Amino acid sequence: METRIDEIADGIYRLSTWVPEIAPPAGFTFNQFLLDAEQPLLFHTGHRRMFPQLAEAVNRIRPTRDLRWIAFGHVEADESGAVNHWLGAAPEAQVAHGALGCDVQLADLLDRPPVPLADGEVLDLGGKRVRHLDTPHVPHGWEARVLFEETTGTLLCGDLFTHVGNGPALVHGDIVCPAVEAEEMFQAMTMAPNTRAVLHRLADLEPRTLALMHGSSFTGDGSAMLRGLADTLAERSTCCKVADLIFV
Repeated sequence: METRIDEIADGIYRLSTWVPEIAPPAGFTFNQFLLDAEQPLLFHTGHRRMFPQLAEAVNRIRPTRDLRWIAFGHVEADESGAVNHWLGAAPEAQVAHGALGCDVQLADLLDRPPVPLADGEVLDLGGKRVRHLDTPHVPHGWEARVLFEETTGTLLCGDLFTHVGNGPALVHGDIVCPAVEAEEMFQAMTMAPNTRAVLHRLADLEPRTLALMHGSSFTGDGSAMLRGLADTLAERSTCCKVADLIFV
C-alpha cells in the first residue's frame, strides 16, 4: 500500500491510502488530513498497522514531532486506532474532541488527557481556525462530530459521503449518488431523528471543500451536496418505513 499526498485546499493536505481488498474491485480509500499551521493538526489517525507509513507521509510535509493537535470524527479503528502512536511520536500533541467523547471514551483510552471542546468552540491553530461541531449519530456514533476550517471553508466530514474507489483527490461533480450507493453496500449511516437537521446545519456553513475520509474530496458548492444528501437520505428513510408497513 502507498500513501498519496495531495493539497486539497490552501495548507490542507490529504493523505490517502487505497486498499483494493476492501469492496473489490473498486477498493476503498482511507484518508487523513494534515492542517499545516503554526500548530499543525492531524484529522484521523488511521489504523495502528498503518502508522509507520502515515508518519512517513506526514514527515514529508512537517516533522511528525511538530504535531500539536490530533482530532477525528468519532472513536473507530480507522479514525482513531493509532492515536496513542501519534501521541508517542509528537510529545506536545493533544487530542481535541467533543466533551461527550472525552467523557465516555477518550479519558480512558488515551495515554494523555484529551482537551474537551464545546459545540461551536474554535481552536486557533495560527493561520488556520477549526470550529468543532457536535453531530450526534451523524453519520454514526453518539460522540460524532466534524471540524470546519474557517479560513479555507473546508469541512472535515469524517465518514459523511463515504464512497468506494480510488478516484482523484478532488472532484467537482456529484458525490451524493456514490455515497448512497456505498450506503446500500455498507449500511453504515444512522438514520436518527436529527439527521436532516444536522446536515442542514452543516450546509449553512457554505463549505467550499468537503474533505472525505473515504473517497475523493469535493470542491464547489458544498452546501448543495449536504442538502442533497439530507434530502436523499430522508426519501430513502420514508421508503423504508413504507416498506416495513407493507411487509410486516
